[in-house]
Amino acid sequence: MAEAEGRTESVGTVVVAGAANLAIAVAKLVAGLISGSAAMLSEAAHSMADTTTELLLYLALRRGARPADPRHPFGYGKESYVWAFLAALFTFVAGAGFAITHGVTTILVHEHTGNYLTAYVVLALSFAIESVSLARAVRQVRGESRRWGTTPRRYLRLTADTTVKAVFLEDSAALVGLLLAAAGLTLSHLTGDELYDGIASILIGVLLLVVAAILARSNISLLVGRAVSERTHRRIERELAQLPTVDRIDTLMTMFLGPEDILVAAKVDFRDDATGAEIEAASDEAERRLTEQFPEIAYVFLDPTRSRGAGRRARTTQDEPGRPVDQEA
Repeated sequence: MAEAEGRTESVGTVVVAGAANLAIAVAKLVAGLISGSAAMLSEAAHSMADTTTELLLYLALRRGARPADPRHPFGYGKESYVWAFLAALFTFVAGAGFAITHGVTTILVHEHTGNYLTAYVVLALSFAIESVSLARAVRQVRGESRRWGTTPRRYLRLTADTTVKAVFLEDSAALVGLLLAAAGLTLSHLTGDELYDGIASILIGVLLLVVAAILARSNISLLVGRAVSERTHRRIERELAQLPTVDRIDTLMTMFLGPEDILVAAKVDFRDDATGAEIEAASDEAERRLTEQFPEIAYVFLDPTRSRGAGRRARTTQDEPGRPVDQEA
């Protein structure tokens, strides 16, 4: 139930953001053509890139939500990361590339802009619309962070729902981009020098590069097979270790199969006197406990194993030696 609600809210967030970006892109394009402002045209490219990104994110949510079948027994959750990665790549190539190129051209050519008033009006309206879209994304981030028992900042850093992260970062970048465009336009208006307008356009492009790089890295990590956070890992391990017939957890590994699907696999050393029936009962109890604590856990696989020696240290984490692990609040 929580999974379905979360996916529905993500779809709503993406749709709202996409509609807002499309309307803003048209307005910015008209204002950019009238004023001749490089920063305004870069913002139009920014909004068009965001609109295309929202379409790809919507496709990611729909494709990733398909049920499992014989050819894909774990479902299609990871496909959502493919489309989300393509969305980040489009932002990198189309939005950032146009903004930087156009900014450099403006600095070199120093073309005089035309009607400033239209650009100012569109910037103000765009800021108001983007704020509404960002407010919805913030509301979802706060709700999801409460559900996971962490802070919004760490939820954004660790979440496997990259569509929410993408909308939040893109809407935040859009507001910052609007402020940069307004600053560049105003300075060019006051000084008559198009250098500031061109610089603003380049800065907007750099901003898009940063957002695209963050989203691409996150999606690549999830495509490769990212584990849950260290805190969640320890909570899962603790639940398994508290089973009455369990002596120790030898190995525990987890992986996100999609934004709302987690796989848990563990090698468990049961008590030597545990019967087959007790082991089966413990396995059922383990699945019940874990799915109650974490509704996102879709699969639990326990492998009964014998310890290789009393002094052997159990492998309880999935992190690389010497590498710091992510901690949730």
